[in-house]
Amino acid sequence: MEKVTIIVPVYNVEKYLKTAINSAINQTYKNIEIILVDDGSTDSSGKICDEYGKKDDRIIVVHQENKGLSGARNTGLDIAKGKYIMFLDSDDTFEKDACENLYNEIEKTNADFVIGNYINTKEDGSKFKKPAFSLEKYKNFKLSINDYNDSFYIMNSGVWNKIFRKSYLDKLKIRFVDRALAEDAIFTTYCFIKSENVYYIPNIVYNYRLREADSISSSCSKDYFLKINKSYKLIYNNFKENNQLEYYRYFYAKSMNYILYKFIDSDKLTLSEKIDVLDNMKWFYMLSNDLKIPTIIKSVRYIIEAITNNDYGQALKYCDILNQVRKILPSEIKEKMSKPNAETYKQIEENC
Repeated sequence: MEKVTIIVPVYNVEKYLKTAINSAINQTYKNIEIILVDDGSTDSSGKICDEYGKKDDRIIVVHQENKGLSGARNTGLDIAKGKYIMFLDSDDTFEKDACENLYNEIEKTNADFVIGNYINTKEDGSKFKKPAFSLEKYKNFKLSINDYNDSFYIMNSGVWNKIFRKSYLDKLKIRFVDRALAEDAIFTTYCFIKSENVYYIPNIVYNYRLREADSISSSCSKDYFLKINKSYKLIYNNFKENNQLEYYRYFYAKSMNYILYKFIDSDKLTLSEKIDVLDNMKWFYMLSNDLKIPTIIKSVRYIIEAITNNDYGQALKYCDILNQVRKILPSEIKEKMSKPNAETYKQIEENC
């Protein structure tokens, strides 16, 4: 029974922290170490970590000056002693048999990493009716970067519903990019690009809390978009340098829709900031032509065309119209608009 290291970055989460830690220490798989990295918390989170550290000798507590989510996770990776690595965000929880199920699969398959199913919860912890991945459609299977259907859908960006072989991470010399946005996506996509041995299990291993503060996209600032732009460049370059642009086309379609609607919904940007953001991200939107990515929704197509033609004024007019429309739409409709539909993915395949 090999040791599994669970890395928990902690920053000002006193409201949820005990629930998260309890879900780790109460795992059915007992050979674990839990690294709590208090990343300069100013509330009682650091004290809570210390209290748990005294109760359970499997818990290691580290207090450090604030380095951000990436820095906290990297600290955990640097001191981890387990053969396998798992990540738990301090406002989420594991299912009680998460470690056991993921451990059994990675041992059985000798995988570089294994992905488990997960379920979203409301802020109060109440679970959604269905998990993220259909239990009827997706059974145990081996992923392939040449599979743009099942594997693409299952290969979500989060590190928290996965177990990684530490020797594989060490071989890649991979760490989370300091202070980056979409740090999970950078990490997991690079791991996937480099691996030929990734498996999925349908067992629900993780409960992902959707917090109200995280869902308010209208507060996205210029700094947010410039930082996400840097992350998107890094992800694109990783795929390009490793000759995996065909898979990236599907990843791009998903990312482009997501970030464009974040921009459309934002009410925090001034006119000059909006133009700066569009100018900095023009390279990204131009990829829709280079990669032959269809935009099924006409309004989005018009925005992309205006951006690539340097007509930012016209692009912003379209964005303003959509912004007003989306303000009166139900949240589930807005969410659906922000994701490519089946027709989009079908046309991506046809436009190879």
